[in-house]
Amino acid sequence: MREDVSEVATSLHRPGTKRSRVPYDSFEWQQDPHPTNGVPRSAWTRQRRRLSRWHRPYTLVLIFLDLCSTLLASWIGATFLEKAQSGFRERSLFFLHGESLFFFFAYIVLPLGWLITLWANGSYDRRYLGLGSEEFKRVVRASVFVVAGVSLLAFATVTSLSRGTVAVVSLSGLLFILICRYFARQVLHIARKRTGHGAHRMILVGTLPEALEVYTAVTRSPAAGLIPVAIHITDGYAAARGIETPVPVFAGRDVLQLVREVAADTIAVCGSASAEPGELRRLAWQLEGTGVDLVVAPQLTDIAGPRVHIRPIEGLPLLHVEEPTLSGPGWLAKNLMDRMAAGLGLLMLSPVLLAVAIGIRMSDPGPVFFRQPRVGHEGKTFRVWKFRTMYVDAEERKATLEELNESDGMLFKMKQDPRIFTFGGKLRATSLDELPQLINVLKGEMSLVGPRPLPADDGDYLGDVRRRLLVRPGITGLWQVSGRSDLSWDEAVRLDLYYVDNWSLTYDLAILWRTIGVVLRRKGAY
Repeated sequence: MREDVSEVATSLHRPGTKRSRVPYDSFEWQQDPHPTNGVPRSAWTRQRRRLSRWHRPYTLVLIFLDLCSTLLASWIGATFLEKAQSGFRERSLFFLHGESLFFFFAYIVLPLGWLITLWANGSYDRRYLGLGSEEFKRVVRASVFVVAGVSLLAFATVTSLSRGTVAVVSLSGLLFILICRYFARQVLHIARKRTGHGAHRMILVGTLPEALEVYTAVTRSPAAGLIPVAIHITDGYAAARGIETPVPVFAGRDVLQLVREVAADTIAVCGSASAEPGELRRLAWQLEGTGVDLVVAPQLTDIAGPRVHIRPIEGLPLLHVEEPTLSGPGWLAKNLMDRMAAGLGLLMLSPVLLAVAIGIRMSDPGPVFFRQPRVGHEGKTFRVWKFRTMYVDAEERKATLEELNESDGMLFKMKQDPRIFTFGGKLRATSLDELPQLINVLKGEMSLVGPRPLPADDGDYLGDVRRRLLVRPGITGLWQVSGRSDLSWDEAVRLDLYYVDNWSLTYDLAILWRTIGVVLRRKGAY
């Protein structure tokens, strides 16, 4: 690991020109450039192009896919219109003056107009590509604008427009664009995970604990495309002595010069790094025209975007953090959805449940179901329903296997647990043993999505763990779709608390969708 031991800096701005030399190893002394209130836009033109090399080809691919999607939507709409007219052409937008005008509007004006609207709505902005839902929101917003524009054009030209054609073209075009962008994102994620291409190289600026916390957060998801390559500490090099860091640590350096040296394209100011008023603004001035992004990572962890709002007051941006939504119409809708889905699921899966029950009885004599006390909503105890996957004397044999426990938390886990019979192992691998918990959901004791239910015989849950009890435990949850039994206890608790603090109906649907893939891959199921 390469470490910079130059003059200790305690702020974002470059140190003064008067400096005394200190002992250093493997460090080339450099003269500071003259301070400025901004960087000429032409100074880093070559650097900017090199840093943006992943974004431009990816954007070209998106443009091509969007164009193909709109052309395909126009073709489908034209086919639908021809069939609907049954041999004659009504006076519509596409057939104002014959077939040539139809081709002009359907295959030139509409696709190009759609692409321009997508660009105007920022759907090609690299800040929104590759992660999160903002990209898809902007695509939907642009598509709504296209439909509104077509309708306005038809009204202004007093054109009899086929509503069915507009609906088919707009819905199919939007669907094709979203599907193509989803698969393009998956390819980008694979490239980022395997090769590191298409990622942003980031310098973390702040105190060492703050920088390491941000490093841990951004590296949890390689698909995010954020790769920290250096840490510039503002609390002095002495703070890093004797501490092993995952990336090189620098101190007392000009941040812009460091960006050039490590070929970074993003500067992340962590926590309280900008202690002096105006420093962050001056750094933003210096980055103008360089192609380098400036992001601020506040001392707020595991807080999702919908709960964070910026409210400027007299030029001061105040970051407001709203309370978690654990009641109200959304919560009522969640409960109704749980009950309806559980009832329908039990009805539709009854043949599967019967087949599993017969398999258990044939594999090992004893009860079909296993019921264990668990802690639920607000600390209330209930009995969870599960298909039995272990021999009937499993609880008695557990005491002899405690030293072989592979979990560092409150649950006993073994990859090769001798208490599990063969058919039970298959049930666990496919997660079919969890299906009877739909009974708990129907009774209101559990939810489809929520934190994992904890055993009731391990004493009271205090501290952060107790916060999990603010919501009903779930059949699946963020822990289950993020690694299940392969995760440490601390990581599982962190994910459960993140769900509690940032719950939403949309998030529930996303977790349910991810559960399908996790079950099919049998990841962490044992």
